[in-house]
Amino acid sequence: MPDQDETLLMHLNEAIATMRDKDSLFKVVTTKLRLIFPFDLIGINVFDEELKFKRLFLRDYFGADEAPPVPAGLDQFTPIAGSPIEKLVANPRVQQFSAREYLADYPDYAPYNKFEKLGVTHLTAVPLHIGGRLTGFLTLASRRTPPLTAADEKLLEKIGSLIAVAVANTLAFEEVARREQERTLQLNITNALLSIKQREPLFRAVAEGLSQVVPFEYFGIRVQRAGRQEGFEGFAEFSRLGAGAGAPLQALDPNRQHGLNHLDTAAMYQQVNDLLQGPGIYAGDDFRDLARRYPLMRRVYEEYGTRSLLIAPIWQRTDGAAVLILASPTPTNFRSEDLTTVLALVPQIALALENLFAFEQIEELKAQVEQERTYLVDEINTSARFGADSGTFIGSSPALQLVERRISLVAPTDTTVLISGETGTGKELVARELHNASPRHARALIKLNCAALPAQLIESELFGHEKGAFTGAVERRIGKFELANGGSIFLDEIGELPLDLQAKLLRVLQEREFERLGGTKVLHSDARVIAATNRVLADEVAAGRFRADLYYRLNVFPIELAPLRERRKDIEPLMRHFVQRLSKRLGKPVRQVRPADLAALQTYSWPGNIRELEHVLEQAIIVSQGPFLEFAGFAAAPLAAVATASTSAAPIKTLREQERDHILAALQRTGGRVSGSQGAALLLDINPKTLEARMKKLGIRRTVGVG
Repeated sequence: MPDQDETLLMHLNEAIATMRDKDSLFKVVTTKLRLIFPFDLIGINVFDEELKFKRLFLRDYFGADEAPPVPAGLDQFTPIAGSPIEKLVANPRVQQFSAREYLADYPDYAPYNKFEKLGVTHLTAVPLHIGGRLTGFLTLASRRTPPLTAADEKLLEKIGSLIAVAVANTLAFEEVARREQERTLQLNITNALLSIKQREPLFRAVAEGLSQVVPFEYFGIRVQRAGRQEGFEGFAEFSRLGAGAGAPLQALDPNRQHGLNHLDTAAMYQQVNDLLQGPGIYAGDDFRDLARRYPLMRRVYEEYGTRSLLIAPIWQRTDGAAVLILASPTPTNFRSEDLTTVLALVPQIALALENLFAFEQIEELKAQVEQERTYLVDEINTSARFGADSGTFIGSSPALQLVERRISLVAPTDTTVLISGETGTGKELVARELHNASPRHARALIKLNCAALPAQLIESELFGHEKGAFTGAVERRIGKFELANGGSIFLDEIGELPLDLQAKLLRVLQEREFERLGGTKVLHSDARVIAATNRVLADEVAAGRFRADLYYRLNVFPIELAPLRERRKDIEPLMRHFVQRLSKRLGKPVRQVRPADLAALQTYSWPGNIRELEHVLEQAIIVSQGPFLEFAGFAAAPLAAVATASTSAAPIKTLREQERDHILAALQRTGGRVSGSQGAALLLDINPKTLEARMKKLGIRRTVGVG
């Protein structure tokens, strides 16, 4: 049949020269071959250059209602050693044999066992050579022995050479197509890098792009960065079937303990960290071996049915690590080419992650700077309204010198300081001086008055909240501790803090970590804590109103401020300082104080301390007309009480009574107005909410000034 043979070779040559589609090409090949050689099944195995691995490149089946499925793993590179193919490689020529002959030496070889069950018993092997190099084998299988002649064998050798070229061409075209897919994916990831600035959409875009070139069921990115949640930043996972709690890679997430009671959980996660440092494919026996050795991998294997993993480190450096993981329930899902493809895309993915983290950091810093700017503007306005002094101590009394000495000792450290003293003794002034004299002076001193806000809002002020955390939370808000990172936080009137918040504050002091309301991410704050109270916290602890552990954590370095009545030596220099500053601010001439009035000032008990002295002087400056300050004409003013006390035997009022009288005097002056530019709070230099709280405690109604 020479003419028929030549025609067959011509058709094969033409098909190889004109066709590029694998399926179309080999449909022609199998159709033409069956015209001359009867067979039921045709298969082509290709080898690597070193003849160590084989892969099923093509298989077609004829003569049965249902073709047998391809045995697991045959479409991926598997070792030649240990399979019947090693005998063919050792003797690469056209040869005929039966599956039974080889099953005697290879009883577990699945393809030949399947042939036996289907009655396909006779095989013809044709070596594929290119330039004298063995590149694979063509196998023709049938239910009966084909009558091959010497001429048939020579024809098969020629056909084998043609098919070898066709296979090589097809593999080359597949490689070109694969590289084109990689370039397209790189472009897609680059576009995502430029356009997507949120984590989940970015990770999902990368996952969807990868799925176009590598098959997988689960995709995960694991990131560790120094200084974040003990180094662990997060785990993103997506499933082609729909991500959920059952996603297997979450078993490797140290943020989810999954009910583990193992005492050495940290060591278990360290094992996983070590494993994820290098690229690799773990499948079949390799993955089963991992499951035996590593408890966390056993969970992935047994509980989630995962049978293969592809691991591609994104970066591994001193400040952290990132790794991409693909998973599948199919043992033979990943090939070495898949790992090569993913590793080729790693630089793009790394750039996308770095860009994402940089953008997130910029957004965080922008939000923090905006919060600090808003806060500092408020501070400047407050200072302008109330004339807050910037770290200036007036006086030379022993009590004041002791305070200055203790400030100089503790300011250079990060030690927590508790300032105690009566209302108006200058606790905030001490806090400012502590901060300004510390290495943190370049950052902000953030203040929070624990008595100025309702209990339900204090937590949000301290720790911040996420959008939607509660009714009215229309956007994320950075809390005071986050804002004070790198600086200092001043918690005034700490004794007013509710018990439940005391526990949360204790955690911040001990662990330097907290969460925003409505959030799950653990945040850290390197803020130096300065607290102040006008209560005796030891008594509050004894009464059960203040946590003992928090008290001892705050009272590391106490600074106690003496009341003004114990610093009478400082009254005159304070008075002169306030007269100079207030006269300038109010646009009034500097007036002198009569000796009798100075004596009265020094005799008065000053229940409101320095703040009360400042307010009395401010009122006197406003109303005075002559060369001296006039303190008369204020029926409820403190100096009227001084005059009365000096000329009569009237009983001395309690501090509570004095405070009530002082607030009443302010309300009288403002016509009962509490807040605003004409309100008593401005006059008394306190927050309107604080004033309302004190009024409620003292039984003063808002309408008192108009009746």
